Amino acid sequence: MPTNESIPASCKGIVRTLRQSVRRLSGEGASAGLCVCLVLAACASKPLIPYSTETPPLVLLPASSAGVKDARGRFREIFCEVLQARQSELPDYRPCDDALTRISEEPAGTGSPVDLGLSQRRLVAMVVPGIGYECFAPWLSPPGTVTAHLRRFGYDGTWIKVDALSSSENNARQIRDAIMSMPVGTDGPQLVLIGYSKGAPDILEAIVSYPEIRSRVAAVVSAAGAVGGSPLANDAEQYQANLLQHFPGATCQPGDGGGVQSLRPAVRKAWLAEHPLPAGPRYYSLVTFPQRERISSILTSSYDKLARVDARNDSQMIFYDQLIPGSAIIGYVNADHWALAVPIARTRPTIGAMFVTQNAYPREALIEAILRFVEEELARSSR
Repeated sequence: MPTNESIPASCKGIVRTLRQSVRRLSGEGASAGLCVCLVLAACASKPLIPYSTETPPLVLLPASSAGVKDARGRFREIFCEVLQARQSELPDYRPCDDALTRISEEPAGTGSPVDLGLSQRRLVAMVVPGIGYECFAPWLSPPGTVTAHLRRFGYDGTWIKVDALSSSENNARQIRDAIMSMPVGTDGPQLVLIGYSKGAPDILEAIVSYPEIRSRVAAVVSAAGAVGGSPLANDAEQYQANLLQHFPGATCQPGDGGGVQSLRPAVRKAWLAEHPLPAGPRYYSLVTFPQRERISSILTSSYDKLARVDARNDSQMIFYDQLIPGSAIIGYVNADHWALAVPIARTRPTIGAMFVTQNAYPREALIEAILRFVEEELARSSR
């Protein structure tokens, strides 16, 4: 834990509150929300986007002008069919129009029937989590319902273990090693890499740095991915992320100490400018764009803070920074950053009721829809 002398004056009150909360509520208390909020949203005094000349030339364009295709219509058809079919057997059901946010003129679907049977390609979702996940995963004790659900339909799913607090460059090597340890599919690439939050740039660095994994990867999906970084990281320091090592039950290590640096917009955008993504895997972007009332109470302060840059955010990421260049955008999700992937309210209901008040989301149905969409795309291209 940092010493008082090492903490800026503007942060000391927040850190004092954190310490008191961890001592008082070390079982199921508010420590999760308080700790993780510290990573990117606490003790601000600097501008979220500081003036800097250390940046590549930037321009904000419509997605189509940046080579991003719009596949929302067909994905909505698939997700809606999955939601409707699974509503009685999966938790956190929402009607489709509440699960997805409509932005501008969403293209119409194809009208083709949706196959809800067994997978023919047996795709495997390999999820790379965000910063700090390894630190609080033992406390969260995720129920594993996503993988169990996928296996019913011939798919599979797993997490790739990466350092919780290390840089994207470090974690890219770990992703490479995990992929190379997987058996090679006989019917073409089977792996669908899904990068949540910082997991997305970790995956992109792996795809660029290690050509040997590309033939095994069918698709890369950014899910609320920090592709372009988050302005909140400009106002954070690595020691704040390192506080997660003191989380109850945490076993994570400091790693190379580059986690927060890897999330800064200048770092991410410079990397994207210097590293064109290779052909081979397909690239998709799933963006969190919640209605204001879908932000959990503990995340409203970081949402409001990020709204100083752009109110179209999920409490951690602005919506346009989640897009992979040259990808196909498959949907805007009406969920905040945590609700998309971290089932806090399911395993810690007291926390859910008090702090993470909008955490419910049909994640099992969402992952199934992503895999069915990718499988359909692969089948179409092979034909």
